[in-house]
Amino acid sequence: MNARRAGTRLLHLHSSFSPGGKELRAAKLMNAFGRAAEHSVVSAVPDELGAARAVDNSVIVDYSGDFPALSGRPFPRRLQALARAMLGYDLVLTYNWGAMDAVMAHTLFAEALGLPPLVHHEDGFNEDEARRLKPSRNLYRRVALTRAQGLIVPSRRLEEIARQTWHQPRRMVHRIANGIPVHHYGEAVRPDALPRVVKRPDEFWLGTLAGLRAVKNLPRLVRAFARLPEEWQLVIVGEGPERDAIRAEAERLGVAHRLHLPGFVADPARVLGLFDLFALSSDSEQFPISVVEAMAARLAVVSPRVGDVEAMVAAENRPWLAPAGDDDALAERLAGLAADPAARKAIGAANRARAEAEYDEAAMVAAYRRVYAGTMGRTAFP
Repeated sequence: MNARRAGTRLLHLHSSFSPGGKELRAAKLMNAFGRAAEHSVVSAVPDELGAARAVDNSVIVDYSGDFPALSGRPFPRRLQALARAMLGYDLVLTYNWGAMDAVMAHTLFAEALGLPPLVHHEDGFNEDEARRLKPSRNLYRRVALTRAQGLIVPSRRLEEIARQTWHQPRRMVHRIANGIPVHHYGEAVRPDALPRVVKRPDEFWLGTLAGLRAVKNLPRLVRAFARLPEEWQLVIVGEGPERDAIRAEAERLGVAHRLHLPGFVADPARVLGLFDLFALSSDSEQFPISVVEAMAARLAVVSPRVGDVEAMVAAENRPWLAPAGDDDALAERLAGLAADPAARKAIGAANRARAEAEYDEAAMVAAYRRVYAGTMGRTAFP
């Protein structure tokens, strides 16, 4: 632990700290809290710490390598070790299923050990629960969350699951929409703003921001893209274990020369202006930050109707969403907007207006401050 004492000490227990939506939001909040708080970040997958690059150098943060493993069999001795490791902090923040054993440990030992309060965050599900939640996990979540002081979700769908499936009381569940600094988006950008790829004047770019994970089903996006004319390029910004599968699908379809995988970009605002159209292809989403970022950048969005996406985008954009799991419909929506620049411009303007009205970062940060402060019995945070 860093010897410098900042005041409020936060322990973050993540299913992964690779650069995905929840991880980058956590980094954004850490930056907003500044040096008034210090942080210990633990990843259930120890090598997945790529989101650390989005944390400002001025933030006091430790990526604890000696914390007990977050994954394993939930035996009492292991859970007790997890609980003891929470001592000394002011607030414990847990994220998604990969940290649920820590939530259970807190519930079992909080009173005996005098543990700090815990707030759990649920942002969605991996491919193993993308189509159907597992009953055994629902029961485990329900029990584990018994003594948590709060549950934060970004979407209406997750709020419904928390209340109805996990039986969480209304007072505990907080829905906080993901927000971004909208005014930073939508400006003209240099054609070489992305590493390793330069946009040529005769090109159009279909782009996405996504962790390269199976639940994002990016090979589906490659298949839909393959029907677009030769002047269109596919740019997938992000990192993750599915890179080879995405590349293999592009090679199979003969479009590898039009696929670009530039890796993670810490500041999407400086590259989204290169895109002409934005797309998602996920099997499961809840409230994807990338869609808000695309809206702020005045882009039309093509996506399956998953999570809150349909409620997020402007009314003008909704006809261009595809039924979940319908690959042909996704490809048809992409082809239709790719061939209609006037529609892309009008939808993009409507999306920008909605982002300005509904999804600005300041409101999100203020809401998190209120929940965290209330959990710790304070009037302000940090």
